[in-house]
Amino acid sequence: MSANGIETNARRVLDRVANARAVGDLVVREAASLSLKAHAGQLEEHKVTSTRVYGVRVVKDDRAGIAYSEADDDAALDSMVDQALVNAKFARVDPNEGVAPGDTALATNDATLSPTDPTPVEAKIDTALTIERELTARDKVRNLPYNGVQDTTATRYVFSTTGRTARSRSRVCSVHAYALASDAGKDALEGVQWHGRRFDDIDTEWIIEETHRRCLAMLDGEAIPSRHYDVLFDAEHQADLFAVFADMFSAKTARDGINPLRDKVGEHVAVEALTVRDAPLDTDGLRYALFDDEGLPTATTNLIDAGVLKTLVHNSATASHFDVPNTGNAERSPRSALGVGLHQLEVAPGGVAETTLTSGEYLEIVDLAGLHSGANTVSGDFSFGAAGFLCRDGQRLRPVRNITVAGNFYDMLNKIDAIGDTLHWNPERSSLMARIRFADVAISG
Repeated sequence: MSANGIETNARRVLDRVANARAVGDLVVREAASLSLKAHAGQLEEHKVTSTRVYGVRVVKDDRAGIAYSEADDDAALDSMVDQALVNAKFARVDPNEGVAPGDTALATNDATLSPTDPTPVEAKIDTALTIERELTARDKVRNLPYNGVQDTTATRYVFSTTGRTARSRSRVCSVHAYALASDAGKDALEGVQWHGRRFDDIDTEWIIEETHRRCLAMLDGEAIPSRHYDVLFDAEHQADLFAVFADMFSAKTARDGINPLRDKVGEHVAVEALTVRDAPLDTDGLRYALFDDEGLPTATTNLIDAGVLKTLVHNSATASHFDVPNTGNAERSPRSALGVGLHQLEVAPGGVAETTLTSGEYLEIVDLAGLHSGANTVSGDFSFGAAGFLCRDGQRLRPVRNITVAGNFYDMLNKIDAIGDTLHWNPERSSLMARIRFADVAISG
């Protein structure tokens, strides 16, 4: 459906909301995706999907209700609004939840976020088959149980009864490969992933070589003595660790009474060297966001500045509840209620050169297991299975497997030994971080 058709449907939905003497907003998500997977030299999966979902949120008499529809005929859209109004009648009274004022119109640049890619489907199929064929032919590799090629274009619309409109289209192309290697009764499953806006930017040869290199390295991994180590996480898993505890920045969890930092704004929560931001307007990131899911403009927000918690992230409801400025971090899918979320997390560079950051002995973690089941986001306690390398002065001495890394994340923020001077994107390009050297982390072998 064209953008004009969606706008016509949006007017119908919001007019029906207004006629019911309510206010509301509408989120529409469209996605078109190609997904490929290879197995035993053949294309095992070739899936093309297309989705469009409408989700309305209505607020009447200080009660909010939501409903969604995957159909966009008039009857379906009318029924969706009616169901949301019924749901609102049974919701709790919340005078803070409403529709933010304003009639701004925002739109992103398709050429930047959703560029044209000349790569034909046949070439993407060939990429999937080539990666599977070449990796399974490598020394000690048994098979490639997890692999895939994806190309997804998604469009997000937000409309509100105040007249606000927002539209953004983005494209993400990705390839991942995880190989199972075996030798002398030992197994290792390792791999990598690559994400970008254009498929022709993906380095297939690097994916093959790096996956094989990681498999061979981990085959000889063994546990190390249980004690406390200095620890560096690779770019992927440092970002994952912060993501697990992202609710520490959520004003919604603070309002619900389950955020341990809810009363810490203005206080030191980390070492002075640490500055953390939400940076939604960095177009190099794949979670770039010109607006949030209320259609409000975003901005870079300093969350921790020189160790001090400066603010939590807010939507219009939490900002009203705490009587603070809205940070433009509303999060809502067509099927969900209003929440808050981070866009692109950034750990600012410290003053330590990478060579100094990796001086002496330390443990480099390159794999974590049980990230969500092994973490308590309220207390900050965690216990994860891990693998990596014992290192000295930037050199990997030997691979390490079958260990457990445990501790308290909030305590770790106050046990940072050093922060590097170089920024690194994680593979998904959702977080841009300087590497952190954590001191005195408990490792069980």
